[in-house]
Amino acid sequence: MSEHAHQETVFTYGAPQLKFGLGASEEIGYDLSLTGAKRVLVVTDPGIAATGTPQRVAEQMARFDIRAEVFDQVHVEPTDASLQEAIDHARAHGPYDAYVAVGGGSSIDTAKAINLLMTNPGELMDYVNVPVGEGRDPVNPLKPLVAVPTTTGTGAESTTICVLDVLAQKVKTGISHARLRPTLAVVDPRLTLTQPAGVTASAGMDILCHALESWTAKPYAAYPRKQPEQRVPYCGANPVSDMWCSRALQLLSHAFRQAVHHGDDEDARYDMALAATFAGMGFGNAGVHLPHANAYPIAGQVKDFHPDDYAGDEPMVPHGMSVSLTAPEAFRFTFDTNPDRHVEAARMLDPDAPMTDDPADLLPTVLSRLMRDIALPNGLGAVGYSDADVDDLVTGTMKQQRLLSACPKEVTEDDAARVFRGSFEIW
Repeated sequence: MSEHAHQETVFTYGAPQLKFGLGASEEIGYDLSLTGAKRVLVVTDPGIAATGTPQRVAEQMARFDIRAEVFDQVHVEPTDASLQEAIDHARAHGPYDAYVAVGGGSSIDTAKAINLLMTNPGELMDYVNVPVGEGRDPVNPLKPLVAVPTTTGTGAESTTICVLDVLAQKVKTGISHARLRPTLAVVDPRLTLTQPAGVTASAGMDILCHALESWTAKPYAAYPRKQPEQRVPYCGANPVSDMWCSRALQLLSHAFRQAVHHGDDEDARYDMALAATFAGMGFGNAGVHLPHANAYPIAGQVKDFHPDDYAGDEPMVPHGMSVSLTAPEAFRFTFDTNPDRHVEAARMLDPDAPMTDDPADLLPTVLSRLMRDIALPNGLGAVGYSDADVDDLVTGTMKQQRLLSACPKEVTEDDAARVFRGSFEIW
């Protein structure tokens, strides 16, 4: 034992209960009845509400004597202001015995924030991660939360994280605590059939980066040994997260392009939903690192870019898109920490890709080819950034120390700047 006295020898794993498959969303009323809930808030956004899915989910609860109300004003890419509006609505119309989030990560994260603030004292910024907020831990248990994703990508149905833009600081950050993890994830691939190609591409890159970042994250045994009270959900790459992430990459290798270009292909949608679920179970325990840390300022400092296939006209860089834009360069940066693992990831994602002259280029090449094929923007320049923005982007990245701590090598300001400057044009 003496040789391991100062080295971590323990990893942890957590996940919600899972119900997966075609028609799984038709059983939510029954699932909620097992909790004893009598009054439930269904949380969704206007676009998903227009499909009728949240209302159908709400209506099935009446058979089990559950009164369901629908809040359909979730903001896509939530902000501190939009979360506060949702919390205020719940405070005015509650209390509730349980919550059901129907939609993408935005709806699920909004429901997490509502649940947190309806069960615990204080205000939103008290719980936002340091240094942006106070980083306070919840003191009370949360109510049951059923997460029903209608997009394939965020993994929010599996994780302990709520992501938001803090408008005054122009930074995207999060709230992180094990109590935020949904009680039950209900993944019904049929709900993703209405997901447009642009959303499928962006959200799918979130799946991909979840898996790749967790696969290449700092190994759990590389950390100093923690005391029990110091353990956090993101514990580093470990054998269990590796299993989920590698399988997600294998599913993406044949399903991703097909789901983007042939959205009515139920088999491709099924495999994308499965990949999203697996990647969520992986990164929800191992953690993500540099591409996600870069994504937060990319999204938070957006100028006038608005993506195709997203509702409204306000400027935004969707989360999965913002994660993808520096991913090729970020994995070139981390290559030397474990070359074999980076090459293996590229082979899982594209088994037929020819080896590059420099092995460090293989994974970036596989990623850039995929991004081009699914019509993502060609780098930071294509979403409105220039070299003049690098200092501000770096400042935003360096605020994400919770994420950067999972990177397999230390990231300095100069390192982050080189990654940004190498990402203005990808191909």
